[in-house]
Amino acid sequence: MVENMENQIKGQIEQAAQKAKAAGQLDFSALPDFVLEVPREKMHGDFATNIAMLMAKEARLAPRKIAEIMVGHFSTEGTWIDRIEIAGPGFINFYLNHTWVYDVLPVILEQDDAYGKSKVGKGKKVQVEFVSANPTGVLHMGNARGAALGDSLASVLAAAGFDVSREFYINDTGNQIEKFAKSLEARYLQLLGQEVPFPEDGYHGEDLIDTMKNLIQKVGDKYQNMDDALRREFLVRYALDEKISSIRKVLEDFGVHYDVWFSEQTLHDSGEVEKVIAELKKKGHIYENEGAIWFNTTQFGDEKDEVLVRSNGVPTYFAADIAYHKNKFKRGFEQVINIWGADHHGHVARMKGAVKVLGYDPDQLTVILMQLVRLFRDGEIVRMSKRTGTYVTLNELMEDVGRDAARYFFIMRSPDSQMDFDLDLAKSQSADNPVFYVQYAHARICSILRQAEEMGYQWPDLSQVDFKVLSDPSEIALIRKMADLPDEIVSAALNMAPHRMTSFAHDLASLFHGFYTNCRVLTEETEIRNARLLLTKATGICIRNVLRLIGVTAPERM
Repeated sequence: MVENMENQIKGQIEQAAQKAKAAGQLDFSALPDFVLEVPREKMHGDFATNIAMLMAKEARLAPRKIAEIMVGHFSTEGTWIDRIEIAGPGFINFYLNHTWVYDVLPVILEQDDAYGKSKVGKGKKVQVEFVSANPTGVLHMGNARGAALGDSLASVLAAAGFDVSREFYINDTGNQIEKFAKSLEARYLQLLGQEVPFPEDGYHGEDLIDTMKNLIQKVGDKYQNMDDALRREFLVRYALDEKISSIRKVLEDFGVHYDVWFSEQTLHDSGEVEKVIAELKKKGHIYENEGAIWFNTTQFGDEKDEVLVRSNGVPTYFAADIAYHKNKFKRGFEQVINIWGADHHGHVARMKGAVKVLGYDPDQLTVILMQLVRLFRDGEIVRMSKRTGTYVTLNELMEDVGRDAARYFFIMRSPDSQMDFDLDLAKSQSADNPVFYVQYAHARICSILRQAEEMGYQWPDLSQVDFKVLSDPSEIALIRKMADLPDEIVSAALNMAPHRMTSFAHDLASLFHGFYTNCRVLTEETEIRNARLLLTKATGICIRNVLRLIGVTAPERM
């Protein structure tokens, strides 16, 4: 409905400009890519456009003069436009006849769980790969933020009509696994009473000790006198199974369920890494130097070229990553989205370059870089974990603040902004806590609906309700906001910005609290009560649908 109105207004803007040109009042070769948006301040109307400012240079007129000329050629007959005003340097503001909003409520109530969904994506195959933590330890704050962002983005894309697949890339080979194996071996032998040095560059987490204790409980000293290489192979196989199972469980507890768990080792076993290196060589993009094979990534802006195969013949992580991305596109994904930590920023250009060299459109690969998370308690930065001694784990965070607060807080900020996570705020039951504020609005809605039933009021028949009795400004503003939900989901999907969902949820909750303060729902006036009950239920549907997209529950009681 809102999209139709936007298209109608855009059409009127274009017609007005062409009429002004035909009348000799405006001179331009082509209309600029103007914006029609909802102003932040309600006093500036329902929609506003910047077209006059964009046309000023070519038309050689002041933006306000251009706006005045265009407004003079507007035809509002047969539209929802009530009046048009010019503001500031030349914005054209459109004020609508608010009666259109009443048509929104039946749509929300009839579509229920489906309200907000669309087919904009047309079934386009999209893969979202996120977290992909090394299976050598436990999940930390960076992994947690990536999990919340990736899962919510996938849900938003699916709601907008894309065919979405969630994927976890398991880094189960390479240098980090060799280091992992040596660390495990040292802990295993130490626990069996042997005095062996721990690798200087090993993994020091307490979780490795726990893993080896679990193994010893099962097999004892079975591997103690085995050949070193074979022993490390058995230890790694056991530990990887345990670690991956643990990671899977923690993520599921966090509400994240993957469609695919992809093993890096399979790329080596299938020969895909060798094949992609051969392809790059055939295309003339790699060379040998000092016994190693290099990819000339300086052509993509790197300060130096990258090694694909070390002088000892072992392929690098980068080589496997190129093969992995080719594998993604071979599986038919039309858009590939990676969520990486900000420390991987230097990897983006070279990966896009590799994708291009392999014959794919680099624009089909989107990399979202995610900034660091800082935890605060009592105004102080929390640096240490009780369990690992280094960083706070995802499990510890969920135990402290709960899944809902953790996910909501991680989604609130754009991934490219550093995030300060206030543990005290996340646990507080006050209006200052954004997740509590939104969930309380939903619980209040459910309470009102229960009260109506307890008071013996008959549930209104949608076809018999006159929504035009909803004339209070707080009622109109609330319905108007709900009308924006389908467009908001599309915008969040196309801009890969799931944080827009938390902003929408908070704004909607705020408008509902305002409506509740100004308007008595369970009034004795039947006509008004019925309309407000359905308005209340529709608001609950919208809040619930938005919270589901970001993996947060919509409680009926608090």
